[in-house]
Amino acid sequence: MMRILLFFLAAAFALAQDANLAARLDPKISSALAASGAPSVSVAVIVDGRLAYAKAFGKADLAGNRAATTETRYAIGSVSKQFTAAAILLLQEEGKLTLDDKVAKFFPDLTRASEVSIRQLLSHTSGYEDYAPQDYIIPDWTKPTTSAAILNGWAKKPLNYDPGAKWQYSNTGYVIAAEIVEKASGVSLVDYVRAHILQPLGMSSAGDCSALVPNDATAYTRFALGPPRPVAREGSGWYNGAGELCMTPVDLAKWDIAFIEKRILSVRSYAEFTREVKLADGKGTRYALGLMVGESNGTPVVSHGGEVSGFLADNEVFPVKRDAVIVCSNEDGINLIGSIAKEIARAILEPAEDPAAAQVRGILEGLQQGHIDRSLFTSNANAYFTDTALGDFGSSLSALGKLESVTPSSQQLRGGMTHLSYRAKFEKKTVGLNIYRMPDGKYEQFMVMEQL
Repeated sequence: MMRILLFFLAAAFALAQDANLAARLDPKISSALAASGAPSVSVAVIVDGRLAYAKAFGKADLAGNRAATTETRYAIGSVSKQFTAAAILLLQEEGKLTLDDKVAKFFPDLTRASEVSIRQLLSHTSGYEDYAPQDYIIPDWTKPTTSAAILNGWAKKPLNYDPGAKWQYSNTGYVIAAEIVEKASGVSLVDYVRAHILQPLGMSSAGDCSALVPNDATAYTRFALGPPRPVAREGSGWYNGAGELCMTPVDLAKWDIAFIEKRILSVRSYAEFTREVKLADGKGTRYALGLMVGESNGTPVVSHGGEVSGFLADNEVFPVKRDAVIVCSNEDGINLIGSIAKEIARAILEPAEDPAAAQVRGILEGLQQGHIDRSLFTSNANAYFTDTALGDFGSSLSALGKLESVTPSSQQLRGGMTHLSYRAKFEKKTVGLNIYRMPDGKYEQFMVMEQL
């Protein structure tokens, strides 16, 4: 009985958290979308290893006035690369290849194939020149092609640098990797990924973008600051391994949850997956295998963006926190998804303000203007806030810009009062608050401390 009760209490708490998250995110995302002029944006958020938020905003298709929903599919572009890397790692677990195998094992006729490893293909350190660096659709891309044609045209050219000497983004390396998956497994990359990842995780919407379905978002672009314009999609065959997948953010969230829980690959493979690849001279690349590695708001993050004609995507996973943020849009040419992803990450990584923080925030915003409500303070504190002090508070704090958040960091009893520490994040700087509050609620001390 107690176990059942605890389960329902936990479920109720989770629902309350989700409602609070929705209340915080809905107006921010709606406002960002309206300001951008983009047709739509679709978002999924994972908190503590579970889907806590999923919502679509705007129009999947403008001409047909079709609303975007959580069932609307978006092209995820280069976010697909992590699925290619995962396929290679699974084949390594099966003993069919290793990351340090040379390309020559599968394609001996490619440039310097006996020197380039599969790991270098997946980490953009191979030296193969990128066949698709443009951020707009060129005429050739609207016509169907094959991976063999791409390799013949680009992977037989001289390398841009010696293998392992530099980092340079290359879609070509991922087309080679996709073809290696096919040779090692006997099936196409998409079929292999579908059987080993998509179907086991129930990612029913996910598949090759060449196979359009009715609920796909329509692709749009913009010229300079102009309105959304319909844009052609790439022909079949252009992004095998490099950016071929379409799916809903909710389905991508299923992959992120499995990633957090290490459910598809072995623990050893996940370590390989997320380890930063070093260059021959020992310098870091901030890139692992189909994943960028770094920090966001002081928290470790593995991430990747995606861009194909008419679509942008961002997938950020915070493994230590067990959180993730997914944002997709059906218009390229504007970095809407980056600002939204940053806002969401801030919301889930920083604790929400407690009720008492609202009063603290109000006092601090007043001090930015050089004034206080003296009824909130004791006689000692009112003596502290002289005209000179208020002038210094106003001039120094107003220079910090908008107050973005106030979050508690510690609380303890001392001297018959409650000692409170807060972290106040302004637009340009974060400061500390050193506060004493009396039992009757009045403030005996309210000091702003610079954090160096």
